[in-house]
Amino acid sequence: MFQWLFDRIPRRERLQRHAPHLEALAVHGSDQSAPRMQNDSLLYQQAPWVYLAINRIAEAAALVPLEIRRVLAEREELDGAHPLLALLAAPNPTLSRFELMEQTVGMLELMGNAYWLLLGDDGGRPREIWPLHPRHVRIVPHPQRHIAGYLYELGGETLALDAREVVHFKRWHPSDDWYGLSPLAAARQAIQTDRAMSEWNRGAFGDDKGVPAGIVNIKGPMTQVDYERLKREWRASYGGPRRRTAFLRAADVEWQHIGLSHNELDYLRGRQAQRDEILNLFGIPIGLISENATEANAKVAERQFIERTLWPKLVRIAQKITQELLPFYSGVARAAFVDIRPTDVEARLQAIRTAYPVLSINEIREQFYQLPPVDWGTRPVGQVAASAGQETPTQVKSGPPAQGGGAALEELRQWERFVKRRGQRNQGRPFAARQLPAAVACEVSARLLLAEDAATQKQIFAEARQMLV
Repeated sequence: MFQWLFDRIPRRERLQRHAPHLEALAVHGSDQSAPRMQNDSLLYQQAPWVYLAINRIAEAAALVPLEIRRVLAEREELDGAHPLLALLAAPNPTLSRFELMEQTVGMLELMGNAYWLLLGDDGGRPREIWPLHPRHVRIVPHPQRHIAGYLYELGGETLALDAREVVHFKRWHPSDDWYGLSPLAAARQAIQTDRAMSEWNRGAFGDDKGVPAGIVNIKGPMTQVDYERLKREWRASYGGPRRRTAFLRAADVEWQHIGLSHNELDYLRGRQAQRDEILNLFGIPIGLISENATEANAKVAERQFIERTLWPKLVRIAQKITQELLPFYSGVARAAFVDIRPTDVEARLQAIRTAYPVLSINEIREQFYQLPPVDWGTRPVGQVAASAGQETPTQVKSGPPAQGGGAALEELRQWERFVKRRGQRNQGRPFAARQLPAAVACEVSARLLLAEDAATQKQIFAEARQMLV
């Protein structure tokens, strides 16, 4: 059935060096054979809540850094010099990394699909990335490979692309195996209702100039000349942008109101209900944009947005990059965005304390802080503390005085001065603790990494001094 399409798809051993779609774009622009923008694009341009939701998601996603981790025998190692990172930093001569990610996530939210066209260098590795507009891309199915390739159609021209030349990001679609379903499709009715209400409001204050609908009821007889004069004076009196008094000079006339006002229609509450439905479908908590949200509500809303809306979208993109882009490079690697999900400070500290007896210091450093191993971190914290004749942090307050307490206290004071001079946590070289018990040093390090201000840091060192007394 699709054999004629299969024959049009080239089977290339390497990626193309030049983008074949750019010439068609230059000639045909935005495809004059079809309406300038399709309905989905019009909704994005004309529906304010759709614009707000998609922009909020796309811009937030574009700000999150991407990391490449080399997969070794038993661990992963961060590779900050991976060539894919350099490619994403400058995808092509006209786009930045932010613009590429913003457009990719925006298209996923707007149309459910996003496409990258890969251009190769002499070695066959990707050299440039060009996003393709989903409206012009058609997938060619294949009975064995699932996808034979892609057709890029614009202005009556069709460009055939091999499957390995295109990276297809898509959302899940319950009734389509090839194309994704956008949140816009599910929110379409709510969006159209909101637009209809907005159009009615514009008409009420624009075309009708704020004058409600009604009937001018003339009770007495009136000649045609007087009737025409009354209509002219009525329209002249109420035709301006501000409501004025009508002066009638003939017959017995009364006004009968037949329209419904904004209050009678509960217009504002209706618009708010449509806004909430649209934003909820896009995963935007109301607390992020509500003017009535308290600080606590806003923080909860931001956490929900990051954990339940933004993070799954980043995982989807990172895994697709791992699956289809990283195989062009040697070695085994994994792409992942920096984990920006908020953490529960108390729960994190409790998890670290629970790990003291069973995980080595190096394992704690890697698992909780993504720090490299150290020579003195091969044993669990509990064993290190026991071998030094010390108590663990949960017991030290009630135990005997620490050995070498004077040197440990002095080193703790040096550490505190070091933190004050540094000014910001998690930047620059770490403080090397040599006199402090390993359990105390690990506890202080863990809590400093989570400290938000100078007062919290001061409290950490005060409590550490109590542990050494």
